[in-house]
Amino acid sequence: MKKAFAALFIIFSFFSFGQYDQMARNAFISGNIDPAFDYWNISKPTTAFHSSFKPYLSSTFSNASDSSIPFKFYAFKNFFLSKTLNEKPEKRIWYNIQFHPIVDAEIGYDGLTKKPLTDFVGGTHLKVNINNDFTFAGTLIGGKSILPFYMDTLLSAQKILPTYGQAYGNNKNGYSFMDYTGYVSYSPNNNKIFNFQLGRDKHFIGDGYRSLLLSDIAPAYPFFRINTNIWRIQYNVWYAWMYDVSNANGFQKNFKNKFGAFHYLSYNITKELNVGLFENVVFKGSDTNQTRGFEVNYLNPIIFFRPQEYSVGSPDNAFIGLNLNYKLFNKLKLYGQLGLDEFFLKEIRARRGWWANKQAWQLGIKYVNVANIKGLSLQLEYNQARPYTYTHGVVEQNYAHYGVPLAHPLGANFKEYLGFISYRKNNWEINWQGTYVIVGKDSLNGKSNLGQNIFLSYTTRPYEYGHKTTQGIKTTILQSNLKYTYYLIPDMNMRLELGYIQHSESNSLKYVLQNPFFYVGFKTSFWNRQRDF
Repeated sequence: MKKAFAALFIIFSFFSFGQYDQMARNAFISGNIDPAFDYWNISKPTTAFHSSFKPYLSSTFSNASDSSIPFKFYAFKNFFLSKTLNEKPEKRIWYNIQFHPIVDAEIGYDGLTKKPLTDFVGGTHLKVNINNDFTFAGTLIGGKSILPFYMDTLLSAQKILPTYGQAYGNNKNGYSFMDYTGYVSYSPNNNKIFNFQLGRDKHFIGDGYRSLLLSDIAPAYPFFRINTNIWRIQYNVWYAWMYDVSNANGFQKNFKNKFGAFHYLSYNITKELNVGLFENVVFKGSDTNQTRGFEVNYLNPIIFFRPQEYSVGSPDNAFIGLNLNYKLFNKLKLYGQLGLDEFFLKEIRARRGWWANKQAWQLGIKYVNVANIKGLSLQLEYNQARPYTYTHGVVEQNYAHYGVPLAHPLGANFKEYLGFISYRKNNWEINWQGTYVIVGKDSLNGKSNLGQNIFLSYTTRPYEYGHKTTQGIKTTILQSNLKYTYYLIPDMNMRLELGYIQHSESNSLKYVLQNPFFYVGFKTSFWNRQRDF
């Protein structure tokens, strides 16, 4: 097999490794690539890099060294399968083209239904860089998936695949889908201060596995973003066009426009300590009287959304948050988040369980090179969201896109404990993930809204006071993921995966589910694929 891949490398040997320092390229948001950034950022902290906003812009990690990582990985400055043209010294304009074939193929077995499962995604990624300051990148994929039972129970009703979007068909014959992402990025005059991007993609805020502020589990959305880096400060402003599909029944003509405006200010107080402030407002694109369109008052990149939403006479959905991380001993990173959907100090102090005490928080720790063993890492994380967090009185203005939450996949009204152990050496990796969740679900007949389903209006709540986290049908979810990965060509993210998942679920109504799942896969994909719920 090694000879076969050596031959593949020779076939592409005419591609050259560029000698340029691209400023406008985005790093992939990927669980296969992010560990390298974690190792570098924790062991060699710097005031120039901001770990809590993804995708990382190449100008912010231009001083990252591949040699600082104790395992093989997709290089920070990756030029595999790339060709630089017009690169003679006298040429004022040069071009670099990079191509990645994308395959995400799996064969699995569902131990509950006693059925084999197949999953195939294919596509291509193309990146074009011009003179370091301009980048175009595009990804086109399509495929068909048959999912384990525990993942299909929700999907069968709404026909929306997290990460990908609209799905067609059923789980018996496979869900078909197609998706694309891409962006145009420009850093004027090859500088590290300003970057402008227009595209269709995702963003992630935080240092953990989950984000309670903004995650990448929802499908991609069109956006325009301005990234500013001055001194120890990074400031991102972006505007997004999203969809509410809660009553669309799978028909695009029934999709409703919604928009979002986002601000994230990250400040590296020292090399070790970072503080990030987040705010956003989500608003529907139409009302009973007219098509509203994008609210121009939200284009101001420095406003505070809560007073602004009232000044324009519209009760839109504003949300604020705090992200913190602190690095210790070049081995540890402590991190946390606080999200505030509503905040009334008087009611919080009263401790009466007021429904509008809508907050979410996260605490976590990452530990690299555990016991001085290079490549061994440990992570622990806790997440909690109170009932009705991320909801709104008008469902179209909830904190979601395309039928999927923009923060945590469970919506709200939960407590979650996560643990990760990973050992990565040379070309191989073995990791384990454990998940323990207690979530309070709404009644099965849809007549009760106790705050877990963010696609229900909070105006349908049954009472004002006495709300507690995990109220409702108390459901316990246990999951263990064990995976072995061998990287055939790390610079291409080409890998073999062998995994086992044990998913268990039970609730206070005596419902019990035990769903084991085995799979083996061949992949070159770059996106995060969560198999939790």
